[in-house]
Amino acid sequence: MNDLKTRILGLVNEDLVDIEAELEHHLNPHLDLVREVAGHILFSGGKRLRPLLLVLAARMCNYRGDYDKTFSISLEYLHAATLLHDDLIDEAELRRGLPVAHSIWGNATTILVGDFLLARALTIAAGTGNIEIIKVVAGITENMSQGEIHQLSRKGDLSLSETEYREVIWRKTAVLFEGACRSAALLADASAERIEALSTYGANLGLAFQMADDLIDYTSDTKALGKKAGADLREGKLTLPVIAALQTAGDQDRERMATIIRNPSFTIDDFETLKQLLERHGGLAYTRDKARQHVQIAKDALLPFEPSVTTGILNDLADFTLQRRA
Repeated sequence: MNDLKTRILGLVNEDLVDIEAELEHHLNPHLDLVREVAGHILFSGGKRLRPLLLVLAARMCNYRGDYDKTFSISLEYLHAATLLHDDLIDEAELRRGLPVAHSIWGNATTILVGDFLLARALTIAAGTGNIEIIKVVAGITENMSQGEIHQLSRKGDLSLSETEYREVIWRKTAVLFEGACRSAALLADASAERIEALSTYGANLGLAFQMADDLIDYTSDTKALGKKAGADLREGKLTLPVIAALQTAGDQDRERMATIIRNPSFTIDDFETLKQLLERHGGLAYTRDKARQHVQIAKDALLPFEPSVTTGILNDLADFTLQRRA
């Protein structure tokens, strides 16, 4: 994993430096408090994967303009806004190893700063002068909001199906990856075939990313996660490892899992028991397999493109999705 990560970072380091500079430059609110709260989430160690995807996808389509990196940060602002809001909704305590924003500045300020970041994202998108791109970014915002509402409405519901789970993660996560790639291709005035190919890559990368993320919640400790182990479960979020294991477990083990899941104050020992049950009944293996399938679909979507350094990076990013630990 370290070799793959090192190779990717070596190839995209200049892009990441430029993206970071754009994030700093365009975060220019009227009030210093807005900058302080926004900076707390924006500069706390995010991977910049979404803006990087946009820059790379534009390059795949031979973009020759100078607005790709500026436009790319709109997705990071949008992502950061949803994290501020989600942490508050979930009553989370940690994000990337730091106290969540609302625990420092309060609920009202955090919500309003998230609103500011959403508006700034749309302002930057409007700078492309392309109505189709603006529609994509607006659609991302709509879908992510609906995904969060869907997840909230099914909080703690053990009858949540894999189909519903997929709908939620598509709206909450994959749509942003897909939108990054689609809007990049639109920015480059690419052909319809390239737009759809890159959209397919992005959507499946996003699905694999979220499934891998859901696995990490059961395979990493708090230090690696940057949040409490088992945090998703305590928040009533049923993810694919749990859904799959509940489907295959016998009555006795299913009831043991259900008892733990229904108790948001479960102990560390309870959580370890649950992890053993997820392993025993194939929930973790099933999720890994599904994530691998989406990675392969993403990589296959790139086959129509000529081999290049950028194609290689996108393939490496897909592989890294399965290998990351946090």
